[in-house]
Amino acid sequence: MEITPQAVAEWVKRPIGERPRLIDCREEDELAICQIPGNEWIPLGLFPGVRERLMSRNERGVVVYCHHGVRSLRATNFLRSIGVENAFSMSGGIEAWSQLIDPEMPRY
Repeated sequence: MEITPQAVAEWVKRPIGERPRLIDCREEDELAICQIPGNEWIPLGLFPGVRERLMSRNERGVVVYCHHGVRSLRATNFLRSIGVENAFSMSGGIEAWSQLIDPEMPRY
């Protein structure tokens, strides 16, 4: 259910039409600090209310991330429970991304 930041970084390099869906499930104040380019912002608390939206456009897979990987794991469990079997949580969240992939990214 988890995928490494390194694997996500490789996916993000693909042409737009070949990339998996990248969902940032953090809160708005966190999004203002830093984010991975190309993400779609859907806070975890909104997941139940946007179920139909979450169930579409998942042919190439879905990667969810948060700050440390806890909320994104919950989001991934929710996605899989509604039938999105190719959903993954980015292990370590954007904190790991900032350490391993983009050291220039602001941390909090």
